[in-house]
Amino acid sequence: MVDVSSKAPTRRVARASCLLALPAGIVGELERLPKGDALAVARVAGIQAAKRTAEWIPLAHPLPLERVAIEFERRASGLGIRSEVVVTARTGAEMEALVACAAAALAVYDMVKAAARGAEITELRLESKSGGASGDWVRGG
Repeated sequence: MVDVSSKAPTRRVARASCLLALPAGIVGELERLPKGDALAVARVAGIQAAKRTAEWIPLAHPLPLERVAIEFERRASGLGIRSEVVVTARTGAEMEALVACAAAALAVYDMVKAAARGAEITELRLESKSGGASGDWVRGG
């Protein structure tokens, strides 16, 4: 792991997103699947995964997360998933935001795989980050 002990803790916010490509008929039924409410399960999966990022990513620092939010947007192409992670720490929360999106998408995938074998997780990316010595960054900005 990188030594961050000389850095001052600052408030950091990271946002990420991804797309779970699904048939339109499935997108409208995500709360009423045979396994249950896929969006509720995915929200919890994303939050849990963000909290355990250091276990997923070998060199990531464990962080005392203050907020993890997962939001969903139905689209013609599938389900848009967004995460936001807030922490006051010596290192950023970019990986936590990315892991949150990935886990949320995987949870929905698991719940729809029998009905939507062609489901595909795409466009996983960091959208923005703020805080720390390197300052703010916004995709396309």
